[in-house]
Amino acid sequence: MRFKIAFIGFGVVGQGLAEILVDKEEELKEIYGFEYEVVAISDIQKGSIYLPDGLDMRKVLSMVSSGESLDGYPRGETGWSPLKTITKSNADVIIEVTYTDMETGGPGLEHVKAALDAGKHVVSTNKGPVATRGKELVELAGKKGVRFMFEGTVLSGTPAINFAKYTLAGCEIKEIKGIMNGTTNYILSQMEEGMEYQDALTKAQELGYAEADPAGDVEGIDAQGKVQILSNMVMGASLKLHDVEREGITQITLDDVKKAKEEGMRWKLVGSTKKTEGGVKAKVSPEKLPLSHPLANVMGPTNALTFSTDLLGDVTVIGPGAGKKETGFSLLVDLLNLNSTTG
Repeated sequence: MRFKIAFIGFGVVGQGLAEILVDKEEELKEIYGFEYEVVAISDIQKGSIYLPDGLDMRKVLSMVSSGESLDGYPRGETGWSPLKTITKSNADVIIEVTYTDMETGGPGLEHVKAALDAGKHVVSTNKGPVATRGKELVELAGKKGVRFMFEGTVLSGTPAINFAKYTLAGCEIKEIKGIMNGTTNYILSQMEEGMEYQDALTKAQELGYAEADPAGDVEGIDAQGKVQILSNMVMGASLKLHDVEREGITQITLDDVKKAKEEGMRWKLVGSTKKTEGGVKAKVSPEKLPLSHPLANVMGPTNALTFSTDLLGDVTVIGPGAGKKETGFSLLVDLLNLNSTTG
């Protein structure tokens, strides 16, 4: 099947996928039978372009790289809003990669719902829609005969949602526990090397691991949203964001880290969701882990999840939790899965 793709949002993640699609076009066709053409892009900053018979993505990437607006593309229609692009273009797959609002799910929630209502598949790395209305959106997709796929919302390209759904199929997952934020893990790793918290945070910002306003990472908000997604979409809960208890790493001192090291322990910001008699209990908080624990030895800006199952025991997945190509890869995986089930 040849997919017609529209990008809603074309920042780092969207460009990451576009570069992969361009670089691996022949390989994807030969090995997976995956064929595509990008027919539209709508980005609030980079402009918009719609060309029904397909865009030259090498030219698009060159324009974006040089700071040119997509409105200057030599052919096609320009000035289309995201919603017009979703509903009026001939795209059958919408790549939704706009910014995330974990409280409201917007603007991605409106985009995803409009696409599904229009009978179009959606592939997204946007945590907001999945966290706030994930079950409802999956149900809507089923009613419309399309798919809503969101592998990259938890650990970027490292398997998480699909791992639980497909690789661990048949297992009862009793608990998921992991390091879901690379920024905080990097900071704690630097503190173990003797660096004060503020110095480690500054270095993380210099390296691009942390934003100028790092609250979303260091206060545990990013991990909180990921735990909510795992709780609802894997564990079957219906938790709101505030149902996930949250504590960040800002209160952890260098003395705390040194003392843990002396005890043969290591501080990690851990997100967890666990089945209990009363339902599903979820939280994000700093934990001292023994060095024998698989999560304790995950250092730097790396993420990891341990799935506790009835048939396999504990299974741990470790890999990058962010990055242009890494997150672009998560979108590619969903596209290839879509191709294998609809082709």
